Amino acid sequence: MGEAVSTFDFEEHCQAIVAQTRLLADHAEGADLTAPVPTCPGWHLGRLLRHVGGDHRWAEEIVRTRATRPIDDEQVNDPAAHAHLDDRSLGDWLVEGADRLAGSLRAVGPDVRVWTPADEELVEQSTGFWARRMAYETLLHRADAALVTGAEFVVDERLAADAVEEWLLFSTVPEAYEPQPGVPDLLGTGRALRFDAGTAGEWLLDLGGERPRWRRGGGVATASVRGPVTDLLLFLYDRPAPGVRTRGDSRLLDLWLERTRFWLEA
Repeated sequence: MGEAVSTFDFEEHCQAIVAQTRLLADHAEGADLTAPVPTCPGWHLGRLLRHVGGDHRWAEEIVRTRATRPIDDEQVNDPAAHAHLDDRSLGDWLVEGADRLAGSLRAVGPDVRVWTPADEELVEQSTGFWARRMAYETLLHRADAALVTGAEFVVDERLAADAVEEWLLFSTVPEAYEPQPGVPDLLGTGRALRFDAGTAGEWLLDLGGERPRWRRGGGVATASVRGPVTDLLLFLYDRPAPGVRTRGDSRLLDLWLERTRFWLEA
């Protein structure tokens, strides 16, 4: 049961980085940037915007320099890194960073080997990774901003489905399933999770082997999650998802969610 490749191509991911950033800037325009972001505890809206802009600039440096080792990520994780920026200029600054990132990605192309934080056995260490990752990093933080400002959060179904598949890929890294002291085993004979987004897609995650494997399509599952694809994506990322319904072994599903969300705390 092998994992499927992305249904989006490199150029579409580049376009999504810019489009999602423009929407994020629109959501935040005129908003109170000191308003807390409930889905990012301890953050306010201004910090969220600075985080996304820093993320884009960090990824752009990796791509532009073709870095094969990690580079300093202070501009992503240090709240003071961009504190000097005038709040009124944050929207333009965000869009500028997204444009620069997309431009550098296009200049280098999708297949150049660069460093990524992803598992080398599962994810190709290439500029293509960064196009996809930054598209969905931006999209999810747009959801955070929309929650704060009351803006409408609408996502193209095909884009949301590809973001779900990126999550499922990340859920197969060793940190998400290897045995841990005092933690119930995730893997076991006959265990499987089904994710049903109706016409937007359906996925089955097999937990019955030596490691998790996912594929497109349905099948017999121990637990299932069903809802509109955008709500399904938000559910996976531990965001409010009112349209999602779950059935079956809730303990297995909760354990899987706890294990796979480890990287959200990084």
